[in-house]
Amino acid sequence: MRTLRRLAPLPVAATAALAFVLLTFPGRSGIAVRVYELVLAAFALAVLVAAVRRARPAPRRSAFELALRRQPQAEATLPELERLRNEVTLSTSTAFDVHVRLRPLVRRIAVHLLAARRGVSLDAQPERARELLGDETWELVRADRPSPTDRNARGLRPAQLREIVASLERLA
Repeated sequence: MRTLRRLAPLPVAATAALAFVLLTFPGRSGIAVRVYELVLAAFALAVLVAAVRRARPAPRRSAFELALRRQPQAEATLPELERLRNEVTLSTSTAFDVHVRLRPLVRRIAVHLLAARRGVSLDAQPERARELLGDETWELVRADRPSPTDRNARGLRPAQLREIVASLERLA
């Protein structure tokens, strides 16, 4: 109702402006009538929107806000985990990402697991390390692994990632 009272002078003012333009500039009557119709249509639309708002008031919080609040805190991810997830995802797209992003991470894990669990140095005992890691993981972590010649070549397949993870889990 407040909206209607606030907008009520608009049609009266528009009619007065139309009369003024028609009397002052009779050659511009076509455009003046079109502008007048546009103003009246905007007024009618505002009244319609106000009526709909009264009939169906908006909730205090949006459905989006409510869904965000319902999310349990346990699902919030650690920044390190999110970074790891991104690096693994990127490594499935290009060989460059495998070499630059994933390889250093897997290499650090392999060095630690080999030394802590098996007493093997990745670089000093490469044959023993290869035997424990398996060919797939060894190809990724070996010190003399060359950079990919085609940086945009396909990255690791999911099966390769699973094999690498499985070989690291076997060490743990």
